[in-house]
Amino acid sequence: MTDGILIGIDAGTSVIKSVAFTAAGEQIASAAIPNSYEMLADGGSEQDMARTWADTAKTLKQLSEKIPGLAEKLIAIAVTGQGDGMWLVDKAGDPVAPAWLWLDARAAPIAEDFIASPAYAEHYQRTGTGVNACQMSMQLAWMTRHRPEVLARATTAFHCKDWLYFKLTGDRAADPSEANFTFGQYKSRSYAPAILDLLGASDSKRLLPPIVEGTERAGKLTGEAAALTGLKAGTPIVMGYVDVVCTGLGGGLFDPQGQTGCTIVGSTGMHMRISPSASDVKLNAERSGYTMAFPVPGMYVQIQSNMASTLNIDWLLDVMRGVLEQQGVERTRADLLKGMDERLLACAPAEILYHPYISKAGERGPVMEPSARAMFTGLEMGHGADHMMRAVFEGLCFASRDCYAAMGSIPAEVRVTGGAARSKALRLMLASTLKARVRSVNREEAGAAGAAMMAAIQQKLYPDMEFCAAQWVDPQLGGVTEPDPHLARVYDSAFPIYKETREVMRPVWRKLAEHRREASNGA
Repeated sequence: MTDGILIGIDAGTSVIKSVAFTAAGEQIASAAIPNSYEMLADGGSEQDMARTWADTAKTLKQLSEKIPGLAEKLIAIAVTGQGDGMWLVDKAGDPVAPAWLWLDARAAPIAEDFIASPAYAEHYQRTGTGVNACQMSMQLAWMTRHRPEVLARATTAFHCKDWLYFKLTGDRAADPSEANFTFGQYKSRSYAPAILDLLGASDSKRLLPPIVEGTERAGKLTGEAAALTGLKAGTPIVMGYVDVVCTGLGGGLFDPQGQTGCTIVGSTGMHMRISPSASDVKLNAERSGYTMAFPVPGMYVQIQSNMASTLNIDWLLDVMRGVLEQQGVERTRADLLKGMDERLLACAPAEILYHPYISKAGERGPVMEPSARAMFTGLEMGHGADHMMRAVFEGLCFASRDCYAAMGSIPAEVRVTGGAARSKALRLMLASTLKARVRSVNREEAGAAGAAMMAAIQQKLYPDMEFCAAQWVDPQLGGVTEPDPHLARVYDSAFPIYKETREVMRPVWRKLAEHRREASNGA
């Protein structure tokens, strides 16, 4: 069946998409539906679970309409999706509450208290992962304290892709990446959910589904799901790893020597490098970042993530749009981005510093600071919107350098993917900030491709991931952006100031957070 088709589902924060590939890795067609979620006044971020499944099924149905004979040609489907969060279902498999997303900040005080406790160091050593408000462990603790009646109705706690895998197959399962960095021990790739005991949420351990290795086992598409999607019942369904791992895999991260990095410039910023074995994992003094299983035996990916990446760009674009709308002028984000690269490169570098902490959940990498908030430093008369946007771009690059430095030396080459990676200005700034080659990846749907690559291994279309990556990834690697020597010197000078400003502001952010809590309580 090497002339057949593989489908990768990538249920992201912004878009839910299904992408069809040949067995050799060529993208054939895709179908996408914008995702929808609600931001609540109390810092919550929720998503309708039934709608998420319905939208996912629609994208598969649309693919079956676009590709003649898809059902007969289909080898397997693999599913990945946005990470962290909490998707609770009852015994019948129905949602007991809206899903909580990674953007949800309600558990921030619980995360802060746990990070400050003596138990945190042991948890970090076990999982290789820092704690933050968006993780299921923190959210389950919040539910235990504030909505125990919801947890009482729940029988399984899923992440996003787990929920979709369940709706496709009827099987309740988790993948090794999210199960381990949240509740496990990375060296053995098994559950060790002591954190729930420490948080007073021991009963929630019953909600954790069994861990399934997607490169080895597949479920089967149910008759109900087949009717909704136009596909054949019994089609193999593969549980992918979390979206960041699949995006890294599809975006060129696989490197048995661990000399290549991968940065995803998406809603959140992910900065990754391979650890060929557990003994190569390097933990840091801040006790931040992620250590995740990689879909290759014995291999791990270390990740530092700045909570918000392109969300900072979207925020400033929306501020500009709001000003225009008040004057009766309507513009889209795409309208404002036209010619942006040229305008930004015409501005002087690093005149303004921007710390890209626009998320209400604060920052998680490389510093663990739930109270952190975005800010400009150095604004003066004569600075305009383009100067501020250049500072935002540079702030994302400084955040990337900050993250890579926490994992050891900066890789010699960093491969970039994600929507903003198309910007030549951003690639030049990133290369110059990191003082490393930056290579674009032409693969548009790296997350879906990475999931499909896992299905290709599970279906034994390739002997191992190295053979698969040579076929699927290497031909998609684009041109190299070299560091600009002048910019590199400017950024070398500005980066220590960026870090110093952040450290000086940490107690201020905490006081501001306390002020806001008192003000919201009417104190």
